[in-house]
Amino acid sequence: MFKVGDMAVYPAHGVGTIEAIEIKTISGKDQKFYIMRITGNGMTIMIPTDNVEQVGLREIISCKEVTKVYRILNNKKQVAVDSQTWNRRYREYTERIKTGSVFEVATVLRDLFVLKVGKDLSFGERRMMDIAKTLLVKELSIAQEIPEDSVQQKIESIFETA
Repeated sequence: MFKVGDMAVYPAHGVGTIEAIEIKTISGKDQKFYIMRITGNGMTIMIPTDNVEQVGLREIISCKEVTKVYRILNNKKQVAVDSQTWNRRYREYTERIKTGSVFEVATVLRDLFVLKVGKDLSFGERRMMDIAKTLLVKELSIAQEIPEDSVQQKIESIFETA
């Protein structure tokens, strides 16, 4: 599915590059792994090629999907500011980010930005917002082939009017 040099998205960690494909012997059985280096922090992850779908490793989104991400971010009326406790919201947002779906990450970022307008976010929620923003900025930047700061400015301009 992936070749050395391909960029891919690993759920909750973000965009990385497949640096190698290696065969390792584990419990007496040869298994093939993608060796992926995460762009943001340099972390290296070994992903069994047989488990790609299970772990949620996927390709960078297309330009058409970029438009859908911006539509989600702009659709602030869709957000219902609920009365859940911050830790329940935090757990829900964590699960959404773990799916690896760029659309779920966009939803989390949008919901937290809208929530922030009405009240102070908890430390965990602020951290979650930063994680969601970082994940989105990196992937959108690569998908659109534009600098990360341009994507960040565009996202921030969407929420200036929130």
